[in-house]
Amino acid sequence: MLIPGTADSNGGERIRNVFDIYTIIFLALAVFIFLRLRSVLGQRTGRERPPFDPYSRDTVRTPGQGNDKVVALPGRTPVEAQPRPAEAVEPTERWKGIAEPGSTVADGLDAIAKADSSFDAKQFITGARSAYEMIVMAYAEGDRRTLKNLLSKEVYEGFEAAIRDREIKGEKVETRFVSIDKSDLIGAELRGPNAHVTVRFVSQLVSVTRDSAGNVTDGNPEKVSDVTDVWTFARDVSSRDPNWKLVATEAGQ
Repeated sequence: MLIPGTADSNGGERIRNVFDIYTIIFLALAVFIFLRLRSVLGQRTGRERPPFDPYSRDTVRTPGQGNDKVVALPGRTPVEAQPRPAEAVEPTERWKGIAEPGSTVADGLDAIAKADSSFDAKQFITGARSAYEMIVMAYAEGDRRTLKNLLSKEVYEGFEAAIRDREIKGEKVETRFVSIDKSDLIGAELRGPNAHVTVRFVSQLVSVTRDSAGNVTDGNPEKVSDVTDVWTFARDVSSRDPNWKLVATEAGQ
């Protein structure tokens, strides 16, 4: 008679043999699964592409979508994407639709293009229009971070002082762009390594200033106003930084 919980020697041997068989089967399955996963997932070799970083410096940032909202007015582009040098274009065609051949503006553009063969006046104007709208809106919203990235130190100090004064008074500015009707390039020159390009903007916008109680103190929320601004942008063409900054503003006629 066997006491519960015990086994004779032959029975114990049979039980051990059964467990040994199952152990071998499970080990074989584990090795098979490991090899299959290895073949499907592959191995890290150290040469894999890094994960996509949406905030990396190489990520294209569109106005209103990026963190720093930097507007890259045309600067240096990759070698394979660079346009042909300005010298390869006929002088009468080089600045067609932008500046008259032989004019002061054309001469200034020639000098800039000679110092930086990637300079493209048409692309510059496109970027300047985006910068113009971003700066006007950032000023209205009191967005110092955006302004600091787009303005020279001197111009930023003027804008920041006006924003601070507005905040002290409890005033708020509401601005809405209707359109930018014109953006004409009216000045260009190279001062040492610094390129200066001046653009006259003619735009339509709605702008109103309200006091702390919400009452209108300036402007008309129902009226579209014609606004003319003359802004000068500058960039060190010897620098690898492709960004232009606003260095001077004045009300246009």
